Amino acid sequence: MRYLKLTVAYRGTNYCGWQIQSNPRSVQQVLETAFTKITGEKNRFTASGRTDAGVHAIGQVISVVTSTTIPNGNLVRGLNSNIPRDISVLSVEDAPERFHAIRDAKRKRYRYRLQMGPVADPLDQEFAWHVTYSLDVPAMQLAARELLGEHDFACFQAAGADRITTVRTIYDCQFNECETTPFRKFQFEIEGNGFLYNMVRNIVGSLVEVGRGKQSPTWISELIRSKDRKRAGQTAPAKGLFLVSVDY
Repeated sequence: MRYLKLTVAYRGTNYCGWQIQSNPRSVQQVLETAFTKITGEKNRFTASGRTDAGVHAIGQVISVVTSTTIPNGNLVRGLNSNIPRDISVLSVEDAPERFHAIRDAKRKRYRYRLQMGPVADPLDQEFAWHVTYSLDVPAMQLAARELLGEHDFACFQAAGADRITTVRTIYDCQFNECETTPFRKFQFEIEGNGFLYNMVRNIVGSLVEVGRGKQSPTWISELIRSKDRKRAGQTAPAKGLFLVSVDY
């Protein structure tokens, strides 16, 4: 048997998310179907994170166990020839025995993109949250720093999630302007040892509350201490979220 590590990028707009569901098309379903066509095997793919409907990935990592002898380079070419153009297999590598995309992950990095201004960028509507009101960027940058370190992030976990612990460690967290003309665009990047369900989108929604002047930057720390999801901001739209990379 071979243990493989696949790195995949995809635009999540046309999918119900990563995970196979009863009716809608998922990224997992498309990749597994292509793999079966190439190898004749029915294999279960495990992704590092089950991205939701509309969420994108730049470096999603997938593990699969297979008996195929097809060289990795041929698998890359074969898969890309049998999947839609909004999914790309970037690489296929041999992994250590019993490699598992979820269990062996040490760090994950996410990016969230926003556009600020009265007029939306027509070329970027699938990839950014358009906010028409002004945001206090320095205040949001100060608020983002409050997330660094090990905390109980229960206040940012969506209802219905089942996790043993809601404690996570955030190693890096930045909010910066990335484009000024003709549209003002910003990106929030966060890296940690793991994330709760909808955690990044709920953090972004809360940072926007700070940016709008409804809360102070130190409110983020108060929110974390409260462990109360009802006190946090709205869940930011899925379309602005990208899984950037996973470290092992």
